[in-house]
Amino acid sequence: MMNRNHHRPFAQRASVATLPLFAVACIGLLAPVASAAVTFTNYTTTNGLGSNNVYGVYASGGNVYAAAGGVNVSTTGSTWTNYTTANGVGSPLTYGVYASGSNVYAATYNGVSISTNNGSTWTNRTGNGLGNNITNCVYESSGTIYAGTIDGVSISTDNGANWNNFSTAAGLISDDVRGIYAVGSTIYAATWGGGVSISTDNGANWNNRTTINSNLASNSVFGILESSGKIYAATLGGVSVSTDGGTSWTNFTTADGLGSNNVRGIYAVGSTIYAATYDAGVSVSTDNGATWTIYNTTNSGIGSNQVVGIYAVGDTIYAATNAGVSIGITTSAVPGTGLAGLAMLGLVGSRRRR
Repeated sequence: MMNRNHHRPFAQRASVATLPLFAVACIGLLAPVASAAVTFTNYTTTNGLGSNNVYGVYASGGNVYAAAGGVNVSTTGSTWTNYTTANGVGSPLTYGVYASGSNVYAATYNGVSISTNNGSTWTNRTGNGLGNNITNCVYESSGTIYAGTIDGVSISTDNGANWNNFSTAAGLISDDVRGIYAVGSTIYAATWGGGVSISTDNGANWNNRTTINSNLASNSVFGILESSGKIYAATLGGVSVSTDGGTSWTNFTTADGLGSNNVRGIYAVGSTIYAATYDAGVSVSTDNGATWTIYNTTNSGIGSNQVVGIYAVGDTIYAATNAGVSIGITTSAVPGTGLAGLAMLGLVGSRRRR
């Protein structure tokens, strides 16, 4: 299949991926650092990635996962193991990846691929109620798998063996789902051309949020996230944030300092928002979107300004670009904040650093 970047949201000096599990857990509790510099190191096929076109990236349990020419797994970022059809992955065309514990989920061009052993072996799930085998994104919560396909939102409660699909027939605003997130019985779907669809009853009914009825920045939405009562949407018109369940949105654009309005991925924790932009690198706000810092190929070492996926843990930023996986480290020596701060607290020993 051709490059889907036009459709998709969807530095390893001392990366979180190199830390013991107890340290990783501690990092998740630390506040992001304001006004700090980020230096990226880029990793490509020369480091073992299956492709330099990376569509998604995630970090969990000491591993980093990348959707690029299959599913890629690394503990450091400097070397990667690539898993593809020979290992049971549905297709080398992978568009998203998510992990929880030793379970890894990949959205592929030919179904949802699932590993229960950190990626060593895979089972591919197709049909059996899956809206379409072309899967754009995947998420898991409390044993339930959510897949965004080109024909709706599909949900499985038996590890992908069977699916219930919800499409426009069930009230979904658009069947082309590019991003998905769920918490409890609430599902958030980012759709192409439709806007944001929200269900509070596990998909039975949907409330649709569009540019017309809720001031969403654009009806073309690539990514969606809920965190601390706020909904964050990555759209073709900027970053949209809602504090009232999607009834209304506040939009952040280049006028507010965002690198580009073409936002392909979103992540947030506390007052910090990370935006993956398609032509201006990564934009980070530490004040809920009021101001932004742009990290691009000129000032940070990121592999490409075309970024389609973003994730962060503590002060480590993971960016999926069209030139590899870029891992950025926030430089800070403030105790309790950056990786340097962790070292000062005794959570990171010098032998763990690279």
